[in-house]
Amino acid sequence: MTAALVSGPATEPVSLADVKAHLRVDGTAEDDLIAAAIVAARTHVESETRRKLIAQSWRIYLDEWPSGRAIELPIAPLISVESVTLYDVVGAAHVLDPADYRVDAARLPPRIVARLKPAVALYDNGIEIDVNAGYGVTSLAVPAPLRQAILMLVAHWYEHRGAVGFDQAGDVAPLGFEALVAPYRVRSL
Repeated sequence: MTAALVSGPATEPVSLADVKAHLRVDGTAEDDLIAAAIVAARTHVESETRRKLIAQSWRIYLDEWPSGRAIELPIAPLISVESVTLYDVVGAAHVLDPADYRVDAARLPPRIVARLKPAVALYDNGIEIDVNAGYGVTSLAVPAPLRQAILMLVAHWYEHRGAVGFDQAGDVAPLGFEALVAPYRVRSL
């Protein structure tokens, strides 16, 4: 299973103004550096939690339908499934009718459960599932602890820009970061 970003978030979970206030930075000389750190911190939090924070579109590719009727999706929290397209051996697309499957967005990881397992001979990557994922379209939809984790990361990276000493070589995140993101981690078995 492969997931590819189709369109990224339109905004970030924390604004440049919020981060500058948190850092107590005036002026605009370092706005580009701080903005890049915000994006990096968001992607780091998304990676650590296996959750998307702000609404974004993804395409998931599979070679075949799993042995059961359910496909577990690697993207959470799920907002919607836009389409499920099956490509047969000659490359013809067959869009699965939404009435033929159920979306279980409350489960982690979320899943699609088909009424009947589709009986189509598929190409490699013959299943494409287009989904929207994230907590919502605004930063207010993102849980406060995850926004705080982003602020902490940006501040940590802002203060430690260069090489660090041997005693801090493994410090990617500041103390407290783990406690903020731990309740939001999607575990895999």
